[in-house]
Amino acid sequence: MDVFLSPTAWLIALGIFAARTINTALDTLRFMFTMRGKRAMSWVLGFVESVLFVMIIGQVLNNLSNPLNIIGYAAGFATGTILGMAIEKRLAIGYTHFSIISRSHSTEIADALRTEGYGVTEIPARGRESNFMLVDCHVRRKQADDVEVLALKIDPDAFITAEEVTPRRSGIWHP
Repeated sequence: MDVFLSPTAWLIALGIFAARTINTALDTLRFMFTMRGKRAMSWVLGFVESVLFVMIIGQVLNNLSNPLNIIGYAAGFATGTILGMAIEKRLAIGYTHFSIISRSHSTEIADALRTEGYGVTEIPARGRESNFMLVDCHVRRKQADDVEVLALKIDPDAFITAEEVTPRRSGIWHP
């Protein structure tokens, strides 16, 4: 029970928590960069992540009798996962493909997107109940929210799907 009263034990556990949070956030980012084919960044993050991991696990294993270290390690892992996801979302690396269906405003949506500089394709389509124009648009992930807001401003009932894509060649990409 003395361990819970020791300021040193709390500081070590807090250090483990902070380091593990950073370590796991880097791991999350490394995975995202790896999935997008960013080799150099994946290598650098993997190297730093490995060094941190060895240092952190060494601290935990040096004093297994201190439950604060184990709690700091586990809490750092959980927190780092969420932090890594938040950072990755903010970086928004990659591209998004939108399919936008509007029963009566597809052309307005397509024109508004074109006015904003986005490449748009209109495709005649037939649904269960009617014919319509499918608006097809590929954008950088950083612009995905803007595209969705623009479409919903014109038609709040628009059906919108989005998926991550990997562009292979050509096309119009908003700067």
